[in-house]
Amino acid sequence: MLLLTDMGTMVAENAPSVIPSHDIAAWVMRGVNHVLHWIDLDGNSSAQETLYVVAITIIALAIGMILRRGLLGFTRKMVSLRHGSVASEILRERLLAKCFHVIPPLVFMALIPFAFNRHSLVLRDITMWVEIYLIVTFTIGLNAVLSFCFNRYDERVNTRNLPLKGILNVVTGIIWIITLIVCVSILVHKSPAALLAGLGAFAAALMLIFKNSILGCVAGIQLSENDMLHVGDWIVVPGTPANGIVTYVSLTTVKVRNWDNTVVTVPPYNLISNSFQNWRGMSDSGVRRILQSFPLDPGSVHPCTPKMLADIAARYPVLNGYIQKLQADTSAGQWTVGTGLRPVNGTTETNLGLFRAYLVLYLSSNPHISADQRILVQVLEPTADGIPMQIWCFTNTTDFNAYSAIQAAVTEHITSAMADFGLGLLAAATDQVEVHQGPPAAV
Repeated sequence: MLLLTDMGTMVAENAPSVIPSHDIAAWVMRGVNHVLHWIDLDGNSSAQETLYVVAITIIALAIGMILRRGLLGFTRKMVSLRHGSVASEILRERLLAKCFHVIPPLVFMALIPFAFNRHSLVLRDITMWVEIYLIVTFTIGLNAVLSFCFNRYDERVNTRNLPLKGILNVVTGIIWIITLIVCVSILVHKSPAALLAGLGAFAAALMLIFKNSILGCVAGIQLSENDMLHVGDWIVVPGTPANGIVTYVSLTTVKVRNWDNTVVTVPPYNLISNSFQNWRGMSDSGVRRILQSFPLDPGSVHPCTPKMLADIAARYPVLNGYIQKLQADTSAGQWTVGTGLRPVNGTTETNLGLFRAYLVLYLSSNPHISADQRILVQVLEPTADGIPMQIWCFTNTTDFNAYSAIQAAVTEHITSAMADFGLGLLAAATDQVEVHQGPPAAV
């Protein structure tokens, strides 16, 4: 125990030398002695040590609270005056409050040695637990700073929306593992290096415990390095109900908000080990494909007559030039085959060939169909469900409402125009037109 002299200097009993005085400690000790004198416990070393520990604990907590409240108040004032985004985010993330938790244990560590003999076992035990508390509070503050810096980087620099959350989780996990090792080494009074050497026998158990985290870390690196997934992408994961927008990517979880506003979580490793469909390319291109099949009745397909060609040319003037050119080429013994992105690959031999030519011309002149993408009308292999006629084109927008309206208008026009060409859908095949357009929604 330390004894306070008339000059405020504290001397340790049985100490080999005089310990230098500390103004705050001396002031606290004088207050402790006055309290002990008032309750008639003068000279009681245990009471003196206990009361001193309580006093400096209160002082440490008070200093931490004062600094925290003062700086938080100052920061709020700066935000209200300047409306700074950094200060606003600091308040929202409670960064200062988390960092200031380190102040009370620092103050306590600075004042506690003055109440005990340097060889006191009580002092050693108290110091040990305060050191652990200090390390934990320091780790909390460090992780808060890292999280704040990551969020700033993610918002301002990460324009590609790469899934970097997993990297932050890895760094945070490593810091907490180091903190745990240091705290255990303090408890067992051994070097952290010696403790790490002894953990080799538990490597297999640790690998099993952190299996998902390790796999998620590797998957996150692969997803980022290969630019496979961004926050905001529309993905479809076969075998799962995931079909929507990626809202969150971490070390162990990928959250997908489906179009019905349900949320599906998928482990990142599943995206690497299995296949998934990312519709980002469609969104970035600005166009979206329409791929539809119409099962035609084989009995409605028949040769064209001169009267039928004249009637259809009168009803659809866009076919006049094509019919005349094709007839001229046929008379000259030439075979015309359409090429390029918009081949008018029809014939005047059958009503189906003429209808194909009309559809290519119709889609090519449609202002809502992209002129820079492929337009194709083809006949597939006949089946028991009829002769499939397939159209292939791209809308000049990816907005779902506009896309649906354009697709509906094209389908309605094709279905209604069939009758003018003497064609009909095979009723036995299906009551609805078969549509191949991917998932039922778009970004």
